[in-house]
Amino acid sequence: MPVLKKIVVQDFRNIAFQELSFSPNVNCISGNNGEGKTNLLDAVYYLSMTKSSFPTLDRYNWRYGTEGFTIGGTYLMDNSLESRFSIKVTGEGKKLMRDDKACPRISEHIGLLPVVMVSPGDTSLVSESGEERRRFANGVLSQMDRSYLSAVQTYNRLLTQRNRMLKEGTVDPDLLAVFDARMAAAAIPVHEGRKRLCEDLRPVISSYYNLISGGGEEVSIDYRSDLSGASLEDLFREHRERDLALRYTTSGIQRDDFLFTLDGHPIRRSGSQGQQKSFLVALKFAQYDIMREGFGYAPILLLDDVFDKLDMNRIGNLIGMVAGSGFGQIFITDSNKVRLSGIVDRITDDRAYFDTAGGVFTPVE
Repeated sequence: MPVLKKIVVQDFRNIAFQELSFSPNVNCISGNNGEGKTNLLDAVYYLSMTKSSFPTLDRYNWRYGTEGFTIGGTYLMDNSLESRFSIKVTGEGKKLMRDDKACPRISEHIGLLPVVMVSPGDTSLVSESGEERRRFANGVLSQMDRSYLSAVQTYNRLLTQRNRMLKEGTVDPDLLAVFDARMAAAAIPVHEGRKRLCEDLRPVISSYYNLISGGGEEVSIDYRSDLSGASLEDLFREHRERDLALRYTTSGIQRDDFLFTLDGHPIRRSGSQGQQKSFLVALKFAQYDIMREGFGYAPILLLDDVFDKLDMNRIGNLIGMVAGSGFGQIFITDSNKVRLSGIVDRITDDRAYFDTAGGVFTPVE
């Protein structure tokens, strides 16, 4: 189980330079809003996923006035040996290193340092388009299955090329057929992976939601895909004229979506703010469970302001889950230091505290 022992962050968001050592168990980061708590957690996430947990361009992660950033971390790996990972991001791209050796393909890094992040930004999974929910599914499956990641990358690359050809308006039917066949082959493992993920998540989400909310409502998740009723090649043939007229690809896994429901109704419309928050926390903890089972060990868990919009009973239930067996290294942020320490001190003596101000993190004894 990879455990982050130390991190070094330079010029990431509002963090000019910071070197911190962590507890292998629970790490608590306190401070007012806007001081940098989330930035630190996102730096940990970036080191695992080689991208931010937020859908933003890399240049917006550079500290103001700089031309890039660097994040490095020392991890205790499964074999009890330490490994050093670092990623440097500039206008020329990303450079990823492990133990001072360059990683030739960034995709090979995904899944080496499993991570789950729960944050207020998760509300986009309910409120925004299906792109956000596909992004969530890709983030889970890509960490667990490199063949899935490869299939998604292949499909997206071919989709871009197909759309470019359609947009230009001069389409070679034979070439289009080649694209269609290759995209159909790449779409199959993606569709199967997303379908399986939904089936695995459904009962676990329901269980966690009941623990957080105390019961009373039934929640679920369903997978919606064009491929549920036909093969992609059949869909392409059926929609060929429409694609040519509109000059883009109108069917395929890029239209997949996941429907979140509360008592059979879309939670986006029927759920209160607290119910939506509880569902999203349950979704992320279900992700955690599935990844823990798949890897055979616990991912790093990043909890960013999870107490926001949850009442004290739900907070108590949530922390009860965190305190249970099977959890690995945890990072928690909260603007209320007294509340955070009061909860965590009851859970474990093996914890570390940090105060945050202006992108500077100070360990607290």
